Amino acid sequence: MESELNANPLSQAPSLDQNSYNVGPQTGDDVIFTTQKCPKRHRQIQAQMTLPFLSEQVWQVLIDYKALADFIPNLAKSERLDHPGIRVEQVGVKNALFLRFSARVVLDMVEEYPHRITFEMVEGDFKTFRGSWVLCPLDQGTALSYNLLICPTRMIPVQAIEQQLHHDLPRNLRAIHQRLQQLYGP
Repeated sequence: MESELNANPLSQAPSLDQNSYNVGPQTGDDVIFTTQKCPKRHRQIQAQMTLPFLSEQVWQVLIDYKALADFIPNLAKSERLDHPGIRVEQVGVKNALFLRFSARVVLDMVEEYPHRITFEMVEGDFKTFRGSWVLCPLDQGTALSYNLLICPTRMIPVQAIEQQLHHDLPRNLRAIHQRLQQLYGP
């Protein structure tokens, strides 16, 4: 695992194949989802959404690490750990076909208010897990992008992780949108 946090994790590995999907529902809150296959079972994932809220409001939702588990689907635990920097433990849980799957990560976070939050796994259930939240102010809101470079351990099929992220990340962005609506109005 590389120890340096890169502002754009998607530039860290050469792309072999790329697929883009527009997975927005009919309500207009479109999420653009991109997957790139990289060498050695790595995947670069990006999910983007435009939110009708100020960057500062989006920022406050993203850095409320303990509250994330209250509204992000399949996030069973999110808490800040006692550490000199910003260290967060998160546990995701998924039920499928009478089985319960869980994945745990401990992430070191670097906050660059109000534009970027980078994270890198220091402990957890993946070989590689690092990325960033990028907030880009717009005239009528904020473009929010979630960027992830991920590689599962050998025991987990990479296609299973890719399919799960394709399903879950758009739901997570929509959950952030709903949380912003609850906190700051329409």
